[in-house]
Amino acid sequence: MNDRRSDGQAAEQAALAHLQAAGLTLLAANVGYRGGELDLVMRDKRGVTATIVFVEVRHRRNLRFGGGAASIDAGKRRRVVLAAQLFLSRQPRLRDLPCRFDVVETTGDAAAPTLRWIEDAFRADD
Repeated sequence: MNDRRSDGQAAEQAALAHLQAAGLTLLAANVGYRGGELDLVMRDKRGVTATIVFVEVRHRRNLRFGGGAASIDAGKRRRVVLAAQLFLSRQPRLRDLPCRFDVVETTGDAAAPTLRWIEDAFRADD
């Protein structure tokens, strides 16, 4: 279990570095609520209007059972959306900004993974 946890933490750090290099700013990490957890909460200022981005990071050592995005089923999406709603309810200054849900898949060695960033991977009403 510790290997999985340390792999997950390393994958999240790699994903964070990748997103920051692309111009996103970290707002929060590993925010947990009773109904779900948010891996990364970022602000994307690349567009006309700033967007709040809820990022689910999924690590796979190999692609034998599919990529990380394939593991995000309807139940997981509901939990992430619920956690995002709870996060925004506690952040009045962010509440009215547009939001999206991204996935960062990491594969291979968690310390130096191959990354695939899927912007707008799912919607709150999926």
